[in-house]
Amino acid sequence: MSTFHPFLLILLLLLLLLPPSLSAVDIDSDTAALSLFRSQTDTHDILLSNWTLSSITHSTACSFQGIKCTNNRVTSISLPSLNLRGPLDSLASLDQLRFLDLRNNRLNGTILPIINCTNLKHVYLSGNDLSGSIPVEISHLNRLLRIDLSDNNLIGPVPESISSLNRLITLKLENNELFGEIPDVLGKIEQLKQVNFSNNEFSGYLPENIVRKFGDDSFSGNKGLCGSSPLQTCSAIKPPETVQSNPSSLPTTTNIDVAKSHKRLHPGVIAAIVIANSVLLLVILSFLVAFYCGKRSSSTSSKIGSEIGKSRSSYASETRVYANNGDGDSENNKLVFYDKKKKFELEDLLRASAEMLGKGSLGTVYRAVLDDGCTVVAVKRLKDANPCGRKEFEQYMDVIGKLKHMNVVKFRAYYYAKEEKLLVYDYLPNGSLHLLLHGNRGPGRIPLDWTTRISIVLGAARGLACIHEVYKAARIPHGNIRSSNVLLDKNGNACISDFGLSLLLNPVHATVRLGGYKAPEQFETKRLSQKADVYSFGILLLEMLTGRAPSEYPSPSRVSIEEEEQSIDLPKWVRSVVRDEWTAEVFDQELLRYKNIEEELVSMLHVAMTCVAAQPEKRPTMAEVVKMIEDIRVEQSPLGEDYDESRNSISPSVGTTD
Repeated sequence: MSTFHPFLLILLLLLLLLPPSLSAVDIDSDTAALSLFRSQTDTHDILLSNWTLSSITHSTACSFQGIKCTNNRVTSISLPSLNLRGPLDSLASLDQLRFLDLRNNRLNGTILPIINCTNLKHVYLSGNDLSGSIPVEISHLNRLLRIDLSDNNLIGPVPESISSLNRLITLKLENNELFGEIPDVLGKIEQLKQVNFSNNEFSGYLPENIVRKFGDDSFSGNKGLCGSSPLQTCSAIKPPETVQSNPSSLPTTTNIDVAKSHKRLHPGVIAAIVIANSVLLLVILSFLVAFYCGKRSSSTSSKIGSEIGKSRSSYASETRVYANNGDGDSENNKLVFYDKKKKFELEDLLRASAEMLGKGSLGTVYRAVLDDGCTVVAVKRLKDANPCGRKEFEQYMDVIGKLKHMNVVKFRAYYYAKEEKLLVYDYLPNGSLHLLLHGNRGPGRIPLDWTTRISIVLGAARGLACIHEVYKAARIPHGNIRSSNVLLDKNGNACISDFGLSLLLNPVHATVRLGGYKAPEQFETKRLSQKADVYSFGILLLEMLTGRAPSEYPSPSRVSIEEEEQSIDLPKWVRSVVRDEWTAEVFDQELLRYKNIEEELVSMLHVAMTCVAAQPEKRPTMAEVVKMIEDIRVEQSPLGEDYDESRNSISPSVGTTD
């Protein structure tokens, strides 16, 4: 049996005699730092509402949501996608922090404060509004393994000191405004596996082995970079040539020689010169006339500023008045952007040529083309001047702005003033599913083929599933699912539009005013829900399969007057036809032209009828709907023998029919 060493006994006694408050001081300091962080980034006290302290339970920062501790010290912060706003300054004292994940918030300021957290190993700060440069002191984070600073507003060169981070595995800096040459860090750090410098302003030569190691995409979007293919060749970038002052180095042709050569000009050459000068003069005059006429025609074209401000003497001046009338700070006459790479000023938007696309229950939508001729956006002017208070409005805009998915229309910016609210989206040029299904039903119509229909509804399902997943905890629905809100981008991808606008309305008003397909329970509860979204999507699938507009198709005669007034009739009609074993009559006649797709049609009909189950709890989730559609997706639309091949089916990349 081993004996207890006297030294260990003395050490144990010393530990027992140490003041119990020694470690408590450290956690109290961490708790104070995080409490300050909350006060600076969660001004509404709703995003981190469970960060509460209690002397009764002796709770500390270790009990906060997203916080983990080791040995009673804060070592991990994980708070992604919470719309936190404010600086990182309060985190500077967390010297035991190892893991920091604050992705997809709206944090601002510089990254300098985290340099003091010298134990950091993982830093994820992408998708914020951080600015300033990457400090040379970043070399102090010598334990760093992965750092992601992409999608911010960082500017300046990448410091050479970053090459001293010899444990670095991941370095992501894409979508910023960094410039200068890419440092030798890529060749000096042996552990480096993942790098992304794309969409910045980098320049200079990039070695072929670096491009080969990390891939072309890691450096795309930097016009000044040169090297081997696919980068531009460096031969086009030559240093300026210098001429020595020695007269012997100058050209040997003298002024006398030049004069003599002019004297020898042939009369025909002189005539050609005169004619060329005359033609050049005519070209210049033509351009001047065209420019003058263009200015006159543009002055008579509709501008979005005049369209949305017809009831005011000067819309731009009104916005400046709002900035000083107590309705907010001095910055409220500016557009608030969520797209960091494509910003423009409010004045640019107001000068843009405007084309009204349509009016809805929530406002009017315009197509706006900015003066540069390249930037085209969709602008929604909200119908109600004051749907909610400023703070609530900003909070709801953040909910919309932080959601990024290829099948959800990108929300780019908003403008808030006392009597005017504008929402700016990407403009999608290829119309809506509603137009593709119902536009020009009659002779000469180009039918919408089966493959395209499945592709569109699958994209819409993925977009809606993303919304439901991201806001699963908050249970935020879309609330306005209908075929006119499924838009097609320039590549034919389907995107869900109008997400988040239901938040601006009282729930009861939202149910009444929004034009989406309504679930049966909504007529009683007067509430929107994700389960009701699934029902609405089921109606959309039936609309795609039948080619019938839900709001226009009459009810079966056996449906009572009360039911006829309170429900969408399409599911009832489909059930009645299927029950009478006339299933073929359900499907759009355009789809019956294709052969060997009966099984796919019936499978999609089953998905739709599952979604429109009367009881909400029996409906699938949108993630399950996506999986069901993916399982029946076909590669192409097989043509039937009686199909007229001279009338090719419309492609998603083609514009809508008239």
